[in-house]
Amino acid sequence: MNAATESAHKAFQSWKNTSVGQRSRVMFKLQELIRRDQDKIAACIVEENGKTFVDAQGDVFRGLEVVEFAAGVATPLLGETLSNVGTSVDIHSIRQPLGVVGGICPFNFPAMIPLWMFPLAIACGNTFVMKPSEKDPGAAMMLAKLAIEAGVPPGVLNVIHGAHEAVNHICDHKHIKAISFVGSNTAGEYIHDRGSKNGKRVQSNMAAKNHGVILPDANKEKTLDALVGAAFGASGQRCMALPVNVFVGEASEWIDGLVERTKKLRVSAGVEKDTDVGPMISKESRERAIKLIDTAEKQGAKILLDGRSLKVDAYPDGNFLGPTIITNVKPGMDCYDEEIFGPVLCCVSVETLDDAIELINNNPYGNGTAIFTRSGATARYFQTEVDVGQVGINLPIPVPLPMFSFTGSRGSFIGARNFYGRDGVHFYTQVKTITSNWSEDDIPNGLHFPQTK
Repeated sequence: MNAATESAHKAFQSWKNTSVGQRSRVMFKLQELIRRDQDKIAACIVEENGKTFVDAQGDVFRGLEVVEFAAGVATPLLGETLSNVGTSVDIHSIRQPLGVVGGICPFNFPAMIPLWMFPLAIACGNTFVMKPSEKDPGAAMMLAKLAIEAGVPPGVLNVIHGAHEAVNHICDHKHIKAISFVGSNTAGEYIHDRGSKNGKRVQSNMAAKNHGVILPDANKEKTLDALVGAAFGASGQRCMALPVNVFVGEASEWIDGLVERTKKLRVSAGVEKDTDVGPMISKESRERAIKLIDTAEKQGAKILLDGRSLKVDAYPDGNFLGPTIITNVKPGMDCYDEEIFGPVLCCVSVETLDDAIELINNNPYGNGTAIFTRSGATARYFQTEVDVGQVGINLPIPVPLPMFSFTGSRGSFIGARNFYGRDGVHFYTQVKTITSNWSEDDIPNGLHFPQTK
């Protein structure tokens, strides 16, 4: 690990002076190579992570979009200038890279999250030390090889492996100036605290408990389809899933239809065609989700669809949990308060939209939310009053495209700046402001400028 970081530190001395045009051309080439090998990377994700092939392709593609943004990094890197702030005095600012940057990635998006981090960081002129998840590092390794093929010089991108020791190395090493992290609150708060104490800039995307609000005037068929996909896609193992549905008024009558749609989902290995829901990442994750379902029942909730006993005959040792729907859920229940991170959907019924907004705003997390309605005025009221960083209107998973930034808030994010977009460029760079005084009185003798009459 020390060798990797020292290599990054050494490479920074030349990479920071590489022209922004050359760095952009490397990003253009990288996106071309990722497109070429997209299905190979997706197949690796299916094998290691268990996602369906379609989910894995989406994992790669959403990361690829950030590479495309990084290829145009020159524009968000532009500084500012103001002439004649005083007699013969000008001020201008420039954005410079930080140095060596560290990235700590989760298991649930083995391609997308590394691509959130290293392309933009190195396009800004930094060098990078990446720690992929120890549970599924294969995609990150494939991407690193493609980066080398694209023209990233030796030492600019480095990969280390491990768990706690690798995390502490990134938090502690003197050459690492900033840390990007995506994962759980426990790890994210630890990394933010330890890294910050060591003088590092940290961005930490953490847990979520996203709510989807369903109004009776919404398009019923489209809404139910969206809710099923958002709750159970990727086996619920994503921070922008919709694990809580809030049904307003008569919309509660739609819950039975939601159950019927969910029953049609096919649970099997990601490598099998027509699989809708794959296995969870580990036995421990499955057992934790089942424990929260058990607790929900004991605390007064009702299990409308129970996936705890599901078995897939062809894969008897798989970490499968069938889609589960729980109703009569209330704050204070463990299934509501904790991030389950599995194919489990909690349903809450309220009387009014204001009740729904109050419920969301009282929840500690602020990653994302969505509302389903045909009323533009209602949607606008919701987007104004809800205290969440990312809002979807008739869209269940409102992850911004890379020309914007990923703006989770409150308990879902701590740190200096958000991921990708202009905020991401600002995270990976430092502003330097230059004030200069060039007086005409200092022009050497013999140099003459044309005079105007």
